[in-house]
Amino acid sequence: MATEKTTQILDAIKELTIIELADLVKAVEEEFGVSAAAPVAVAGAAAAGAPAAEEKTEFDVVLKSFGAKKLDVIKAVREITGLGLKEAKDLVEGAPKNVKEGASKEDAEEIKKKLEEAGAEVELK
Repeated sequence: MATEKTTQILDAIKELTIIELADLVKAVEEEFGVSAAAPVAVAGAAAAGAPAAEEKTEFDVVLKSFGAKKLDVIKAVREITGLGLKEAKDLVEGAPKNVKEGASKEDAEEIKKKLEEAGAEVELK
């Protein structure tokens, strides 16, 4: 059951624009030291004597640096993520940052190729 204070906060949030919501999320992350990123399941310890050499199926694409062609990298990030210009610029300038999380190996390789063609230094984790 929502209290009156909670209802007021929700009503105020409903009035915000997308950019204002993004700023709010960023401020909450910084204030409380949390992340709004989807939680990633952590695999348990391997059974005793069992080989732990399972092939990784999900990859994070990490933008390490944007190199000399920052504008081209921003364009590539916008194309890959669907972010707006300001959000893509902030992501690129904040490198190292995750561009895509939990991507399949094929998707991650394709994204890495696009970003490297644009002049970025990229790493798959």
